[in-house]
Amino acid sequence: MATTPASLQRLHLIAVGGSIMHNLALALHRRGAQVTGSDDEIFEPAKSRLAAAGLLPAQEGWFPEKITADLDAVIVGMHARADNPELLRAQELGLRVYSFPEFIYEASRDKQRIVIGGSHGKTSITSLILHVLRYHNRKFDYAVGAQLEGFDLMVQLTEDAPIIIIEGDEYLSSPIDRRPKFHLYQHHIGVISGISWDHINVFPTEEFYREQFKIFADMTPKAGTLIYDRDDEQVQLVTVPSNPDVTYIGYGPHEHVIRKGKTFLITKKDEEVPIQVFGEHNLRNISAAKEVCKQLGIKGKDFYEALATFKGAARRLELVREGADSVVYKDFAHAPSKLKATAGAFKKQYPKRKLVACLELHTFSSLNPAFLPQYAHTFDTPDVAVVYFNPHVLEHKRLPALPPEAVQAAFKRPDLRVFTDSKQLAEFLHEQDWQNANLLMMSSGTFDGLDLVNLATEVTK
Repeated sequence: MATTPASLQRLHLIAVGGSIMHNLALALHRRGAQVTGSDDEIFEPAKSRLAAAGLLPAQEGWFPEKITADLDAVIVGMHARADNPELLRAQELGLRVYSFPEFIYEASRDKQRIVIGGSHGKTSITSLILHVLRYHNRKFDYAVGAQLEGFDLMVQLTEDAPIIIIEGDEYLSSPIDRRPKFHLYQHHIGVISGISWDHINVFPTEEFYREQFKIFADMTPKAGTLIYDRDDEQVQLVTVPSNPDVTYIGYGPHEHVIRKGKTFLITKKDEEVPIQVFGEHNLRNISAAKEVCKQLGIKGKDFYEALATFKGAARRLELVREGADSVVYKDFAHAPSKLKATAGAFKKQYPKRKLVACLELHTFSSLNPAFLPQYAHTFDTPDVAVVYFNPHVLEHKRLPALPPEAVQAAFKRPDLRVFTDSKQLAEFLHEQDWQNANLLMMSSGTFDGLDLVNLATEVTK
């Protein structure tokens, strides 16, 4: 039986509450499939979105009785464990079990697959490509890990779209498939935006992590295209143009000029295009997206026309509030390379303003004592540098206690302020002099509920 979204009509999703999994559930439901799901914890916005579609499980938890022989397939998310009772029941019944990337591949076998990989920048590059394609009314499917402006779902699977744009996460595919997700999509056009060691819990050495990108690069097929950041030393190690049947395209930051806190791209015709994002990393992301769009038949002038209306991916260097002589941004940054790039971009964009930057250590890697030294000198740019972490998160991730002085030592910045109480952090930020000063908040978390809107209002008043 052909495994397409149309042919699989009865599907059960294990760990349906995940950010990408609940979007897949909604996309399949929209296609007319009968979708059920389970999870042991479902948070907003997944909870409300699933409820609105009638897909929210009646109870949280795992219920093997939901797994019946009449299901066409089961899709298991990474949040589940290998001994999940529903997964064991599906295996016992001999049902087809897919990981998320396996299913996306099967659903797009007859499409041209464009996969955006990299330790950082992949969400922004994917967002840029989708924005340009939609602006020009192109038909396309997609799977992306962040909520995008103008897109109600993060997954779309149709019968007639000739291409699919996929954000190629390097993390593991499922609890029973330890391959990185981006190895399963079998790209025709691949992108590697940059490599910076991450996910220390599954890739214990930098070399092992980098090897996953080499495998991805080597998977580029005959007549395929590999687009890569030509200036990234780690990328250079894995994208050696070794296959004469593959087109290799290196890119750098787009030519530009900054005036009064605004960035303008300079085209080959010396025209200036104002854009709403900034920073060298975003200028590189734009170059990568432009190369992909060129492969898909989008001309340069059409790319720039669409780009002028691009506001950025949600939570990626996102403007919270702007005042006369101050701005507040939030960013998803947590990896050392992204931290350094974002802070540097901010200072370059507003060179005459004080920069107060605050990072929340929230991921397994960022809180791991073995990984912390990777942050050395990555936070030197801000005038005031602050790091926050919640000791309870360490307990939840089963990591050892982390003394604040150890964090300060790892960053190699003696004046680094380290907080473990969000109320004390808020007080410290409220006490700062915000005249001619900017605030940058960086985290994949929420600073434990810190009221950023209220803070931003005070900063910019």
